[in-house]
Amino acid sequence: MIRLRTRTLRENLRRMPMLRTLLPFAAGIVLAERFALSSWALCVGLLGCGTAAALLLRRAVSEVYLAAALLLTGWLAAELHRTPATVPRTEPTEYALQPEEQPMRRGDRFVGTARLRAWRDPGAGEWRPSAGKIILYTDTAVRLQAGERLVCRTRLRGFSGAAPGYRNLMTRRGYVGSAWVSGRSLLARDTTPASGIGRLAARLHAGAVERIERLGLSPDTRALCLAMAAGEKRALTPELREAYARSGTSHLLAVSGLHVGIVFLVVNLLLQWLNLLPGGHRWRNIAAVALIWLYAATAGLSPSVVRAALMFTALQFALASGRSYLSVNILAGTAFVMLLTDPDQLFDLSFQLSFTAVAAIIAWGVPLGRSVRTRFRPLNALTGLLAAGLTAGAATAPLIAHTFGTVPLAGLLLNPAVILLAYAVVLAAVCWMAVPVGFVAPPAGFLLETAAGAQNALVRWAAALPGGAVEWQAPKAAMWVAYLLFIAVTLMLWSAEREKTVPLSR
Repeated sequence: MIRLRTRTLRENLRRMPMLRTLLPFAAGIVLAERFALSSWALCVGLLGCGTAAALLLRRAVSEVYLAAALLLTGWLAAELHRTPATVPRTEPTEYALQPEEQPMRRGDRFVGTARLRAWRDPGAGEWRPSAGKIILYTDTAVRLQAGERLVCRTRLRGFSGAAPGYRNLMTRRGYVGSAWVSGRSLLARDTTPASGIGRLAARLHAGAVERIERLGLSPDTRALCLAMAAGEKRALTPELREAYARSGTSHLLAVSGLHVGIVFLVVNLLLQWLNLLPGGHRWRNIAAVALIWLYAATAGLSPSVVRAALMFTALQFALASGRSYLSVNILAGTAFVMLLTDPDQLFDLSFQLSFTAVAAIIAWGVPLGRSVRTRFRPLNALTGLLAAGLTAGAATAPLIAHTFGTVPLAGLLLNPAVILLAYAVVLAAVCWMAVPVGFVAPPAGFLLETAAGAQNALVRWAAALPGGAVEWQAPKAAMWVAYLLFIAVTLMLWSAEREKTVPLSR
């Protein structure tokens, strides 16, 4: 018999100190988005709360002051991370930019984000270092790549014409404006990455694209495989993008947490034989982490891929412990370090999706997979993959509905089939990229044509269904209600305690 006990919940939460650290710290970052306080006031409050937490002996009171200190720490980190708008906007100026991710096509233009590295002073003619991010718009003739460095002459536009809430939000996230870059305004560009790791990632990415193109796939299959396995989205047609958007599966087209998660699950499945060796579980974990980062480098090491790789690295070591509370603790610790270095990541969609998906796999996916285990290991592997995919999809659905304004009813029904096909596409593409030998090409090409073709057909069918997708921008309140329900169910699971029964007779 199972009963819910608050004592069990408190004991489990005490085993997760990093989770109890992350929550008030993240709350402080959120408050910094709403209210602006001076750094000295935050430092005084932090010093006072920290001193009170250290001196007070009563546990309950000291924990309150400690939570307040962590909240003020997050608030202070967000305030210190803000980028002052020190760049000129009144006249065209030369700027040195570095795209963060490959721009996405929207209609007759590409839209992406870029880091502002420097700008040329119009009066003195000298380059001045700068920081911050900009929204970058380019025409279809300019094909920018993530990580490259470029110099352009353009006018930086602020967000003065936008709503005050949006303007303040973009400013607090480090954006200093937006700019339009065309072929005429582009003065110089260098596609050679500055760092050794960047050059290695660029070579791996170029090699992955070349190997997939070597298979001679049909246009739609080739475009899908390049996008899902190598992070190369240029071959996607507007019609195919629109079908994925209407069916609620557009997240499949950008390498992020889902794709790294597929590699994570498949790698752990293929390396199970290492457990038979002495100390094999340690080698399996090390090899899995190495392969996750190798795939991240192959996909271009974009910020979203790096965040997902960090999350699944934490998940790998968390699951190695075999304890659910330690898994949550490691994941929360990883998120805390990432937010400490860059508080703006809390409002980044890829960070939110990656963290939510991994947390759902730990809290729900792993227990669900264990509850339906059978004597057949291949069947257990399949149910485990489905459980992880379904729980991650369910956990991220409210956020996707709120962000993209589409409720894909048909896509929700097709989600299990699409997840299995996505596993097949990424697995076949990654295996071919890793072992590009002649005898592997026919089966890899056949599997990719079959799986990717079926996935595209299902997506197009779901997008064409009348009523298959409802255009509805989920309110923020509805999204939070959904996540509060998820949190409540998770807390109930953590408070469950199985009562021991003693038989009266033998």
